[in-house]
Parts: sequence; C-alpha cells; structure tokens
Amino acid sequence: MSDPDLIAGVPADRLARLALREARRFAAARPLSQKALADGAAPWLGGVPMHWMKDWPMPFPLVVASAKGARLEDLDGFGIDDFCLGDTGSMFGHSPAPVARAIRQQARRGLTYMLPTEDALKAGRLLTERFGDFRWQIATTATDANRFALRVARAVTGRRKVLVFNGCYHGTVDDTMVALDNGRTVNRPGLVGQVTDLSDVAVSVEFNDIAAVEAALATGQIAAVLTEPVMTNSCMVLPRAGFHDGLRTLTRRYGALLIIDETHTISSGLGGYTRVHSLSPDIFVVGKCVAGGMPTAVWGLGPDVAARLAAYDETRPPGHSGMGTTLSANPMQFACLRATLSDVMTPKAYARMEKGARRLERGLAAVIARHKAPWHVVRVGARVEFICAPGPLTNGAEAAAAHQPRLEAVIHTMLLNRGCLIAPFHNMMLVSPATKKAQIDRLIAAFDETLSDLFA
Repeated sequence: MSDPDLIAGVPADRLARLALREARRFAAARPLSQKALADGAAPWLGGVPMHWMKDWPMPFPLVVASAKGARLEDLDGFGIDDFCLGDTGSMFGHSPAPVARAIRQQARRGLTYMLPTEDALKAGRLLTERFGDFRWQIATTATDANRFALRVARAVTGRRKVLVFNGCYHGTVDDTMVALDNGRTVNRPGLVGQVTDLSDVAVSVEFNDIAAVEAALATGQIAAVLTEPVMTNSCMVLPRAGFHDGLRTLTRRYGALLIIDETHTISSGLGGYTRVHSLSPDIFVVGKCVAGGMPTAVWGLGPDVAARLAAYDETRPPGHSGMGTTLSANPMQFACLRATLSDVMTPKAYARMEKGARRLERGLAAVIARHKAPWHVVRVGARVEFICAPGPLTNGAEAAAAHQPRLEAVIHTMLLNRGCLIAPFHNMMLVSPATKKAQIDRLIAAFDETLSDLFA
C-alpha cells in the first residue's frame, strides 16, 4: 500500500519546499525575461502565442534569444543545454547548416507558389530511399498528415472507425482524442468545444493487447489501426515481442489498413522504427524534424493503397477532397526537406545520437540506482526518458498511473536552474548530432544533484 505522504518515493512536504525554492531561484535570475513578458505578453491569449507554452512548469516562460546546435541562450544571457529540442522538431539540432543554407537560397527564389520545384522532385526520391516504397504527399504538420491518412483509409475500405491505443498521441486529430474508461471508448476529458461523441468514429484499446485489437477488428467496422511503434508523449511504453507482427497479421486478416505514425519514433534510427525493425505499414506518417525544423510532415501510401485510392477517385463526384492546405508543399519546405534527407538525416548522425543516448541512459539509470529511487529509464534510439515509477510499463493505463505531474514539474525546474532543459511533457530527452559528451555529463550531474535533494 502506498504512503499518501510520498510521491514516487519523495516526501510531499519536501517536494513543496523544493518547488518554492526553485521557482524563486528561476524568477530571481531572469529580470529581463520578466520585463519582456510584462511589456509584450498582453496581446496574446493567455499571455502566450500557443497555449502549450504555459505547460512549462516554471513561474513564467523562458524567453529565448537564440539557439544553435544543442544550446539555447535566453534573454537574460543564460546558456542552456537543450535536450527538449522543440519536442523533436529540432531533433538534429537547431538550424543545421545545410538547412540554413537551403532557407537562404530558397528565400531569394520565392516562398510559395503552389507548383512543384526541382527540390520537390528530388525530395520524393530521397523520402523513398529513407523510409520505403510509398507514394508521398506533403503536409505542414503531422496532425494534418494523420487526418488525411484517415480520410484515405475510410475511402478505400468503406468503413468509418479508426482503432487507436489508450493514451496515444497523434497530434490534435479529433478522431484520436478518445480514452478507455472501464472498457468503453469515451471522449478524452478536457477537450475544448467538443460536441460530438467520438466513439462513433473511434475505438480505443490498450497498447500491447493483441486480443483486444482482434476483437475490435472482428466487428468489420475498423478502417485502420493508427499507432506509433512505441507509445510516446506519455510515460513511454515499448511494444512487447510480437506485438507489431500481430498488428500486421490481424489488419490484413480483417481488411483494415495499418498506419504507422513515426513523428516521435523517428528517433529510433535511420528510416525510423519502421525501417530499423522491418515493419510494413500500409500508410506511413512522419513530421516535426523531417525538414530540419521547418514546419513539414509527409505521409505516404503503399503502392496497393495508392492504386485503391486512384480507383476510388475515378468514381467519386467532383468537389473538395477535404485534404490539403494552401501553404503546404511550398518550395521552402521542399528545400529544407531535401537538405535534411540528404545532408542531415545521415547514418553518421544517427550513430552519434545513439552513442550519446546510450551514455545518457546509463548515467540516469546509475543515478536512480544510487539514490534507490523507485523509478526507471527507457530509451528508443536517441530518445531517453526517466519515469518516476517502477517499470517497464506495458500500456496506456499504466503510463497514466506512472505520470507524476507535481514531482515532474519540480524536477524540470531544478534541471533548468542547473542549465539543462528537457521536454515539458513528461520527462523526455533527445540527443542530437550536435549534443556534446560534456552536455550529457552535465545533465547527468544535474539529475544527480536533483535526486540528492529529493531523496535527502
């Protein structure tokens, strides 16, 4: 039975004292940031340009002056080792040189004109070389890409529902904003302005529960299974042995499509988890860092699905498809996509990222063991996460129970006050090709100092 005065092994009263101490330390050190926010934040709804900027646990947002490689500098002149990297958007480092050059060159040729370029044609070939034999389309965000992929799945199967996993993350696609509540699919709590019952179009089951997947597919209502290869944006959950083989076998048996969303798991290695582990999705989606930080996502249809979509298009009446946005597929995206695929997303870069992430994983695990914390560390390629609960976790329900927002908020602020930034959503850290060994060691030392205070 758990002690109500302990939060993941940390006394609640100690946590409250540390939270107050670290918040004061952060605020006292940043008078210029505070003044800039006081002078300029009022026109923004909630004081920030995007609401999730308030999800950082500090007393007020960090105001960034510049970023390069794996380092940030804030308005008050503090240099910060960046392990958040734009929540994967800058996974290969801030402003990789080939991407920065591509932006300068394309800016002289125009920013958008709704027509292809040579870069677009070359990027298509590079996408196939990196990720596999798909027929590609461009989008601005992975949310858009997933939304469009689901339209295709419903069109070619004639079915209405998508199967997603409890606790999943696929951007802000309405259909995926469901949860599992006592065996029932329900709308996730907290949705803004939600007026429809999403269980009409979605089914939620637990990750790694292949029997539940088959039961849902056997209804004949499922157009597609949409999944990340590893559950992220929660306390990270790895697939059990055979789980992905089971998904592929069952979707084929029951006539559903398999959509793999690699927006976070592109950290797994060259070509993403799909290439590293020889998965064979019908539709492949990846976004965030695929163009080096320029807002870009891609989605690709396997040749069979592309042929089925072409046949469907011949029979549908003329009119809007409901897919595509005006500024998607602009020449700046293609210039950056080509530069990233050819010169940034390389075997050498991934080898460096993997080596650094292993060092970080081992170091964090050693700190946890030394302080006898009831926590664990999990890694997927360049993506590392410490979880304030025993592990491994096997599904979304366990991941939700392992999440400790009060504790994690204090840890994040303590790490930042010691010069290290990690992602605000849970405890995710990325190692980029630009991340130096000294930066990794500084993060491990800051984590050790943090746990020394938490478990004093």
